[in-house]
Amino acid sequence: RFLLASIILIVWCLGRGVSLKIKTRQHVFLAAQGFCMFGLNYVLFYHAAFDIASGLLAVVFSMITGMNIFNGAVFLKRPIRTKTAVGAAIGLCGMGLVFWPEITSSGKVAVGALIVSVAATYSASLGNILSARNQASGISVTAGNAIGMTYGTIFLLVYCMYSGSPFVLEFSLKYLGSLMYLAFFASVIAFGCYLTLIGRIGPGNAAYATVLAPIIALALSTGFEGYQWQARAMIGVGFVLIGNILVLAPKHALIRAGRYVKLKI
Repeated sequence: RFLLASIILIVWCLGRGVSLKIKTRQHVFLAAQGFCMFGLNYVLFYHAAFDIASGLLAVVFSMITGMNIFNGAVFLKRPIRTKTAVGAAIGLCGMGLVFWPEITSSGKVAVGALIVSVAATYSASLGNILSARNQASGISVTAGNAIGMTYGTIFLLVYCMYSGSPFVLEFSLKYLGSLMYLAFFASVIAFGCYLTLIGRIGPGNAAYATVLAPIIALALSTGFEGYQWQARAMIGVGFVLIGNILVLAPKHALIRAGRYVKLKI
């Protein structure tokens, strides 16, 4: 996927005259972006997916909103507002409700998978912060993704060789069609749009795009993976969404919403 995506982006850059000449020091940050966003993030999530439904993984990944804001404060020196801290706390409570059966279960497999998925989300968040940093230093999104995905591909190649994972390529329409979709639409287009948004409005606000992902993913998990909804999980997902909205909504919008609710009551 990322090998094809990087080739597409490199060809596009060469054809459009986008410079791929990057200073050696900048390559360190691009390699780190590729490692965090296009490498480690996916390896960890794929491992977690063996023991947790993909819909639940999407709930975990929605916490990237709070992580981006926290990491933005640490690495980009962007202040954390009070409502952001409150929203993040509500989101964590929601996560606890969603995963309460796994947390309290006697088996350690699901809890381990939960920890791995949180680590995967944090890795993706670091990739977001690195992208914001690279764009601020003058590296275009297209060039940054072309080089970053190349580094990510190298990491994945080394990982597969080290872990003994076989390289399997099926010459079927279903497989090749899925591969091209992931390479072009889910990698070249999706990451291009999302990281451009990060450069324009910041990592925290850009992560708002993930707010509805848990609802869609859990609906798909219900239909295809047999995920069983419980009242606790429904409340937990609601908490996660409320926390994300509280983190990202402008203060004046929250004040207006509060006044509207008070009037209705």
